[in-house]
Amino acid sequence: MTINIQFIKMPTSEAMSEYVKQRLNKLGDKYEWLIRADVSFKMENNVYGKGNICEIELSLPGPKIFATSTETTFEAAAKETISDLERQLKKRKAKFSTH
Repeated sequence: MTINIQFIKMPTSEAMSEYVKQRLNKLGDKYEWLIRADVSFKMENNVYGKGNICEIELSLPGPKIFATSTETTFEAAAKETISDLERQLKKRKAKFSTH
């Protein structure tokens, strides 16, 4: 699986890149039919203090899967987004196996 990471309106972070690559590679090992992951980290100012956004789009056979989350830290946003993707992948795998 190919992983593309972008940092929008913020400095790049090697530690965040490694964290996300490690988590996505685990998903890639579990679901071998994943083709590509596009990851975007964005920083926004809002009144609630949750301005750290992580967006991930997975390319796979059939429609793409997308998830996003806004949290107080980028690590929490990435963790939440990846767990959302894992839920969607479980549903997709169940749909594959029934047909």
